[in-house]
Amino acid sequence: MTDAFQDREKGFERKYQLDKDQEFRVQARRDKLFGHWLAQRFGMSGDEEEAYVIDVVDSNFEKPGDDDMLDKVKADIAAKGASIDDAELNAKLYECMAEAHKQVIEDA
Repeated sequence: MTDAFQDREKGFERKYQLDKDQEFRVQARRDKLFGHWLAQRFGMSGDEEEAYVIDVVDSNFEKPGDDDMLDKVKADIAAKGASIDDAELNAKLYECMAEAHKQVIEDA
């Protein structure tokens, strides 16, 4: 009987680990999509766009949550003189999350 409980516990641990891995991949994909959208709004393309996307993705590893990335993006918006308000940013981030989730599921 103990083996059954241990097997069940291991199964839950594996599922938790897989869920966390998928959550990480979705967030990273969302940040990449978000970075591409911003770069295009800033008129970037090619290597400049790719470098900016990497900066956006990397900025979200500084502390838990999205505040670090959003602070970076808002500073970039101000520096570029772009007119993107918080509502548009949040809407696009939500849209990118939905698309990222769809892409990660399709890739799996």
